[in-house]
Order: sequence, then structure tokens, then C-alpha cells
Amino acid sequence: MHFGQTCHAGTRIYVHDDVYGEFVAAYTKQMASLKVGDNFDESVDQGPQNSKMHSKVAEVEGGDGKGYYIQPTIFTNVKPDMEIMREDIFGPVVCIAKFKTEEEVLRDANDTTYGLAAAVHTTDYERVLRITNGVKAGTIWMNMYNFVHWSIPFGGYKQSGIGRECGEAALEKYTETKAVYYNMAIPAPK
Repeated sequence: MHFGQTCHAGTRIYVHDDVYGEFVAAYTKQMASLKVGDNFDESVDQGPQNSKMHSKVAEVEGGDGKGYYIQPTIFTNVKPDMEIMREDIFGPVVCIAKFKTEEEVLRDANDTTYGLAAAVHTTDYERVLRITNGVKAGTIWMNMYNFVHWSIPFGGYKQSGIGRECGEAALEKYTETKAVYYNMAIPAPK
């Protein structure tokens, strides 16, 4: 578990207006059930966000976090132009926004300088195709999240990353290409 500190941690969730309230209630209940503590304890869901070194120079104010731990935080009814919806957040923080149309969610999801990863959760396969074609992200998961396999390229669009990790695409980072042209119609000098 990464505790929200990985580059592809999901920090923005767009939920259709028709099910927004129900989703927020269920998601909030799920987050409240998470056990925060020592990540060497197998019953713990989320470990520390802070270290001894960091705690000497910074302190957490507010929230229920104690010591090196920060409780999962949920922002609801956020608007697309809010900074928290446009920046990467490395921690147990999520923003849940409403949408009414596919056009609206595509516009809002793409209105950021980042484009590393996204997920689409739906039972409508045609919608998945439309959304995945429209979202500007290097990795898109369908009805799942946070799965990376060594054989499949992983990397982002826009200001998310500088190339691809994993798969054959990653080899290009370590390879220099050379082009050599031969004209076989001209005899070699003697």
C-alpha cells in the first residue's frame, strides 16, 4: 500500500450527479473504517506520511493525525477551477466532484497540467471507450485502479513524467538508435 504517496494515487474522483450523495456517503464510510498506524502491523490499512526528520521541521495542525500519521481526508462539492482539483496531492487526500455529462467530465478531467493515470468505473462498455479515448492520460484503468505490470508501458502525458517505464518502451530510454544506409548498386572500391 502506498498511503497516497505515489505519483499515480487517485486524488480526483468525478461522480455522476444522480449518485453523488450515495457515493460520498459510502466512500466516507469506507475511509472512516481504515485503520491508520504502524505499517508493520498486518491489521493496519495506512501507515505514516511523515518521518522523524520531517517532524522536526513541520507539524500537522488539525485533523485526527497523531505523530507521523495523517487520517484520510475527503473534500466534497469541489469545483473544477479550485487549485486542489488541478494539482497533484501526495497523501491520503481525495476530492470528489460532480458531473452531469460525459463532455463535462472529460473537460474537467483534462483541465490540468498533468496526465499520468486515470480510471473509469462503469458497466457501460461503450462509455468506457468514449471516456478512455477522450482522457489525456498515459495509463487508464477500467473498473480497477493502481495496477502496473512490468510488461506494459507506464508513463504520463503533459507534465507527468519524462518517458515510459516498463515494457519495451522503457528500453528506448537506454538505447541509442543508429541509422546506416548502404547503396548496394555501387561496386565497392578495389
